[in-house]
Amino acid sequence: MRYLITISYDGTDFFGYQKQPRKRTVQGELEKALKEISGGKTISVHASGRTDAGVHALAQKVHFDLETKITCEKLAKGLNSLLPKDIFVRKVEEVSDDFHARFSALGKEYIYKLNMGEYNPLERNYVYQYNSRLDVVEMERALKYFEGTHNFKSFTKADDEKEDYVRTISQTNLIRDSKDLNKITFVFVGTGFMRYMVRNMVGTLIMVGEGKIKSEEIIDILKKETRIAAGKTASAEGLYLKNVFY
Repeated sequence: MRYLITISYDGTDFFGYQKQPRKRTVQGELEKALKEISGGKTISVHASGRTDAGVHALAQKVHFDLETKITCEKLAKGLNSLLPKDIFVRKVEEVSDDFHARFSALGKEYIYKLNMGEYNPLERNYVYQYNSRLDVVEMERALKYFEGTHNFKSFTKADDEKEDYVRTISQTNLIRDSKDLNKITFVFVGTGFMRYMVRNMVGTLIMVGEGKIKSEEIIDILKKETRIAAGKTASAEGLYLKNVFY
């Protein structure tokens, strides 16, 4: 039986989602819990995509197969009793045998949180503490240049060699916290995102907000198709995988 789980996790103390030798990872913790549930049998899990060290998830999707059928409610309860407190299974559902958490996905939504105000030590792992004024109006204008289908090679990890860097971003938004206008959230919805892509886009938006480049220069950066054309990679702690669409 194939199951799909929706999990949230605090990425602060993980070396990312993907399993690594002698490193604490989300995948490693999930497989450890499933091994206990399955009576010692190794269970491989497959996520919608990996998140890097320090990146959080509100609704990561993961599928796996179990030989014995178990109710979704019981499986959720069992996993949550075994998983560490920085991972939580929000939902369990049965899916068809040809479903794949990654390859069946139609799109994803990421958000990035940034604080322009006073440094907040309590939020340091969950909101990027930029702690300086930015031109929010110009950044909001720049965001729109990312929408559509583009080659995003300028916004990927420099040494990531791929056959195809083309992705479609269907929606972007900049949300200001009504209770604290120093807090802003960038929203990106698209068909797929490459490693560091969102963080590199945010780093470039920060350059716009600093007045170092104009919003319309995003067009030229996209056309150059080289990592050195874009801004530096924004810190991991502000990034959240918010949703995966099927």
